[in-house]
Amino acid sequence: MGIIIALLVLWVVLAVVGFVVKSLLWLAIVGIVLFVVTGIVGAVRRRSVR
Repeated sequence: MGIIIALLVLWVVLAVVGFVVKSLLWLAIVGIVLFVVTGIVGAVRRRSVR
């Protein structure tokens, strides 16, 4: 679970950097997509453990 939280934080940082540096807008898009995917994977794994 710690790895998933670390990845979520990393993706948020990438998204913020992408929005701050306008030429790196693609980085923000990648960060948001990876954040959503990691959240879904974490939720699925958490439910399957129970």
